[in-house]
Amino acid sequence: MLSNPSQKPPVSTRKDIVLVVDDSADALSLINDALEKEHMDVLVALDGKAALTIAQRIKPDIILLDALMPNMDGFTTCQALKSDPQLASIPVIFMTGLTESEDIVRGLNSGGVDYLTKPIDPNELIARMKVHLSNAKLTNSAQSALDSTGQHLLTVSSEGQLLWATPQANALLAKAGADEYWQQQQLTQQMCQWMIHNPLPEQQISLQKLPYSLSLKLIQYQANSDILLRLIDGQKPSNEKILELALSLTLRESQVLDWIAQGKTNREIAQILNMSPRTVNKHLEQIFPKLAVDNRTAAAAVALRVLVNHQ
Repeated sequence: MLSNPSQKPPVSTRKDIVLVVDDSADALSLINDALEKEHMDVLVALDGKAALTIAQRIKPDIILLDALMPNMDGFTTCQALKSDPQLASIPVIFMTGLTESEDIVRGLNSGGVDYLTKPIDPNELIARMKVHLSNAKLTNSAQSALDSTGQHLLTVSSEGQLLWATPQANALLAKAGADEYWQQQQLTQQMCQWMIHNPLPEQQISLQKLPYSLSLKLIQYQANSDILLRLIDGQKPSNEKILELALSLTLRESQVLDWIAQGKTNREIAQILNMSPRTVNKHLEQIFPKLAVDNRTAAAAVALRVLVNHQ
């Protein structure tokens, strides 16, 4: 309890943790001084191998990575970081004297979010870092929200590699016997083959070579080229079917309600279900009386209660 009623609770003052990876002591010193003036905690590594070890022990908020280093260069280091699910979300900014466009493309293709050429301008570095730190925090917040909703969601890269999954999706994969080896081999291969056909949102693929029936439904292509999918238990009715039966809805009404429960707007639902926003609204006019509610929020709450009870 606060001893003084007017006293405000302490505000969290956690500093951003930055890992700087460069084999040049002079560069490390310059960047360290600039970051400390911004009240950031700085970790340093002289090579890629040391950077990986530090990142695994103390997950930094952002990584500044020299592209040219002995033994393990920055491109290889970045690829290793992005292949680790626990580290893949950390934004990586490349720092290098390389200025050719192919080098810049290589850095971005290996997983970097930005590219600064040496000599580094501290003011420009700080400005860019703040943008990427803000974006990363928003992304992590969104993923935490998804983790808590009970959704069986996951994302894969454009190469079909599993990048992230909610705890519920991980549990269902484990239940189906989709171990790490299967994910790396079969999931990647099957996703690549499916992506060749440019599937549209709402289309599904049945996963093969598993002792338990699972499917993936494409939710959306994300701006960073990752693909958001829903994992579907083949031995359990779909959300739409559960809502249809439990609430005496039509199939189309249950589909609309399912997306309402996921926070989608009428326009987004219209695009997903290939109908007009006006048609979506007409379905809602039928759904509300059936659920004895008068707004979207209340309808979503009813749907979520039904779905949670069927988990």
